[in-house]
Amino acid sequence: MDIQLKRGLLDVCVLSAIKDEDSYGYQIIKDMKPYVDISESTLYPILRRLETAEYLTVRSVEHNGRLRKYYRITEAGRARLCVFEQGWVEMEAIYRFIMRKNNEMEERNGSDE
Repeated sequence: MDIQLKRGLLDVCVLSAIKDEDSYGYQIIKDMKPYVDISESTLYPILRRLETAEYLTVRSVEHNGRLRKYYRITEAGRARLCVFEQGWVEMEAIYRFIMRKNNEMEERNGSDE
């Protein structure tokens, strides 16, 4: 997969993981795990990038004697999710077109036998 495309998709996945409630790194990884395999070394740069872009805010809370960072989606982050959802319709159409071409080729190759 194209690295830029994957990067953008992971950004949106992280925003989606925190859209309903604040969360912290380990919990975000757990929430995403059934759908996306993401490591801490991948997640934390994404979180920093999203914070810099003002798509999320961070607050620290003491938990078991240590500070835990909680991430909250901002209005700009919610807007980014909406833009993604609107663009996804076009992406699905492109995917269907590509798969249609692939299926036609497979059908032609299968009938040549």
